[in-house]
Amino acid sequence: MSHNFSKTSGSSKRLKNLQICQPFIYGNIAVPLGENRGPDVPIDHTHSWTVFLRGLNGEDLSSFIKRVVFKLHDTYANSTRSIEEPPFEVTETGWGEFEISIRVYFVPEASEKNVVMYHHLKLHPYGPKAEQEKAEGASVTSLQYDEFVFNEPTEAIFEVLTQNPGAALPRQKSARVPFSIQSENEELDRLSAAVNIVNENIMKQTERIKQLEAEKGTVN
Repeated sequence: MSHNFSKTSGSSKRLKNLQICQPFIYGNIAVPLGENRGPDVPIDHTHSWTVFLRGLNGEDLSSFIKRVVFKLHDTYANSTRSIEEPPFEVTETGWGEFEISIRVYFVPEASEKNVVMYHHLKLHPYGPKAEQEKAEGASVTSLQYDEFVFNEPTEAIFEVLTQNPGAALPRQKSARVPFSIQSENEELDRLSAAVNIVNENIMKQTERIKQLEAEKGTVN
């Protein structure tokens, strides 16, 4: 999903009939704590994790991003974290997965409204190798690809973006990138795991019903 910006009121001159985009990735990395926990880490916390917004190839996004605000679960102290310089990321520990909102504010020269996206914090592996990866204490990475698409950008922000090697004309909608494919595969893994659990429960209930019917027949 690309974030398209419409022109807003501003004093900077805009470039008519022009678009320019900046690719980026956002997501999280999580590592099981195991025995590697500090004295201040709660005993029930199982993972250390970092949620972030980064340039696709390590570009310095602070040239056009003023700050990034991460909204964590309300159980965290100071659950709203405002990061005003790179790296745009937050590191914490915890035990549960939840949705994090990521709000991006642009530099005044851009004359663009802030945008918000959402990321589901992923701590546990999914898929056929999930149990093996859990046993090995493997780290978990969940990434999403996206683009900021500036419609009729100001001359100032256009100059900034064209100096950034990652900026380009918007990609064709038919194009697919590894990050979008990874996100789709992760969602399929989640659905597959859920279906397996449901099927297991159905089998257990079926066996239980057969057992009860057998017991009832014996009594009669």
